[in-house]
Amino acid sequence: MPNDKTMYSLPHENLIAYRVACDLLVAVVEARIRDPGLRDQALRAAKSACLNVAEANGRVSQADRRRVFAIARGEVSEAAAAVHIAALAGECSRESAAKARQFGGHAVALLTGLIR
Repeated sequence: MPNDKTMYSLPHENLIAYRVACDLLVAVVEARIRDPGLRDQALRAAKSACLNVAEANGRVSQADRRRVFAIARGEVSEAAAAVHIAALAGECSRESAAKARQFGGHAVALLTGLIR
């Protein structure tokens, strides 16, 4: 077992796509969507995006990695769309939706590159 002075990095920690997915998660949390159902859906999708990026980067087979990165890309799209829908319905600010869209778009672009 490592001591406190030994640090190991996990495969996903070096991926920009993971960091941007985490930024999207923070944006979803900060949006404070008032509709509990939509908020839950947005949070689950954003969390799933982060987890799927980490899972994909831990896979060995290229086909399996691509498949899980594609799932992450779908989750990113869902999370960003949920915040946008909340803003359209007046359940969070338009600024929150813009921030989620920015991080979502960046994450989708990065994940698309990882899928290819």
